[in-house]
Amino acid sequence: MSVSTIDPDEVAKFEAMAAEWWDPNGKFKPLHMLNPCRLDYITRQIAAEFDRDLTKPAPFAGLRLLDIGCGGGLLSEPMARLGADVVGADAAARNIPVAQLHADQEGLAIDFRHTTAEDMAAAGEQFDVVLNMEVVEHVANPLAYLTACRQLLKPGGLMICSTLNRNPKSYVMAIIGAEYVMRWLPKGTHEWSKFITPDELYDLLRKAGLDPVDRKGFVFNKITWGWSISDRDLSVNYVTASVLR
Repeated sequence: MSVSTIDPDEVAKFEAMAAEWWDPNGKFKPLHMLNPCRLDYITRQIAAEFDRDLTKPAPFAGLRLLDIGCGGGLLSEPMARLGADVVGADAAARNIPVAQLHADQEGLAIDFRHTTAEDMAAAGEQFDVVLNMEVVEHVANPLAYLTACRQLLKPGGLMICSTLNRNPKSYVMAIIGAEYVMRWLPKGTHEWSKFITPDELYDLLRKAGLDPVDRKGFVFNKITWGWSISDRDLSVNYVTASVLR
């Protein structure tokens, strides 16, 4: 029997917000704003790793992809539109019917499941790509969780993992700014002590059996009011790519 890395308190936070996933001005406004930037990084990494041409129809056809911690399906849906065979999994049960209903309304065939990485790994599930976006800072045991994610990858598979850096700037921006000043997120959504530095995440990925190959920052510009990808600035939000050799 697999050991769960789920933190019940963290799951409860997202259960309470489940109905608002597809409201671009609701509690998930920050993710809606960040999503184009995330998708740019994700699609480029998948295309490079699997030699796919993003200008062609359904460039990810034939790839089985897991969106772990899928929430309402904000990443699952564009991956399905690009041709991937998508499974969206979330530990928060209330997210699943929201995600499934929206995908059905969009005419997208996505397999949404209320389950965990550990249970899927124990069942022998395998994927070419695992999207692991803004999840690792919410689990009880990051190494055990990342190890389960690695077990879900086929040899040669790719995992893209994003999270929040832990430093004074991230506390000001992600906690005080997003939760208290801008009120983009409910107070208590994030715990700064659970944030992970890029070097710590690289170390965890290697211990989990993965080979980290890239990391970039997601940077918010207060003048343009938009996000961009940075090679240098990983001070708050950042993303990594790692492969299973």
